[in-house]
Amino acid sequence: MRLRSGFLACLLVLVGAAAPAFAADDDYPKRQIKIIVPFPGGAGPDQVARLLGKHLQDAFGQPVVIENRAGALGSIGAQEVAHSAPDGYTLLMGTNTTQASNVATLKNPGYDPAKDFAPIIRTTTTAMVLLVKPDFPAKDLPQFLDYTRAHRSLTGGYGSGASQISVAQLQSRGGVSLVAASYRGVPQAMTDVIAGVIDLTFGDFSVAIPQMQGGTLRGIGVTSPKRNELLPDLPALAEAMPGFESTIWYGLFAPAGTPDAIVNKIHAESEKFLTMPETKKRLADVGVIVATLKPTEFGDFVRSEIVRWGEACKEAGIEPQ
Repeated sequence: MRLRSGFLACLLVLVGAAAPAFAADDDYPKRQIKIIVPFPGGAGPDQVARLLGKHLQDAFGQPVVIENRAGALGSIGAQEVAHSAPDGYTLLMGTNTTQASNVATLKNPGYDPAKDFAPIIRTTTTAMVLLVKPDFPAKDLPQFLDYTRAHRSLTGGYGSGASQISVAQLQSRGGVSLVAASYRGVPQAMTDVIAGVIDLTFGDFSVAIPQMQGGTLRGIGVTSPKRNELLPDLPALAEAMPGFESTIWYGLFAPAGTPDAIVNKIHAESEKFLTMPETKKRLADVGVIVATLKPTEFGDFVRSEIVRWGEACKEAGIEPQ
């Protein structure tokens, strides 16, 4: 009887010790969640993060704040999340830049995108637009290539891995000679095109389309392999420069080691929101297309993207900095 009592006491101690761990996942979230966007406010990832964050806040009944940590092609914000506690309270709205191309463009991004993160959901895909001022001398893609090949003092700005590779492809595939200028984010590069500081840049649809509609910038072509459904009147740059492609994506990540129960809970609520018809329309209106992936699918996709963007950087002649 004494032995049985001792066994039961030990069992109760073990159960009691394990209970908080299960409760922590079960009761998530108990406090504020932070989503770090590694690019400036107003950029495409920022817009998606704010829409999704508002829904998660309403669904979970806890505050969800968006914090922008721009700089170093998004590696500053990504590194912060990679080194955060794996408890589901610090998340990253990552992109093909932070989770793929930075491996090839930066000597030391400060994190391993394949090992340091738990993929939650790919949210959206989009492309970029080659942008110039409305009074740029060339009015269409053939004229643009003729003009830029003849004028070798033009400057092209970039503020993400995709825009950097696009500038490089413009040079390698288009035979254009440009001075490349780095920015903290795509919106800053666009601002300098508008101001006449630089001649051209590549902007995500989400930030490019409003400027084009407002008449402050003009689109020359899109970086998707074919004409894009969101801007059907603009040619694909690949029409004049075969092989030109820069398709981009955004997605939500947690630090590696975050419990599956938490990852799956965030995924389920995000998936429900993103696949609503009204959400799809709202995101299409800001230039992105909903294209969700489950956590395991997303992890496989990221690993394949690291290879793809590495090859694209090598082909474009981009050396790690």
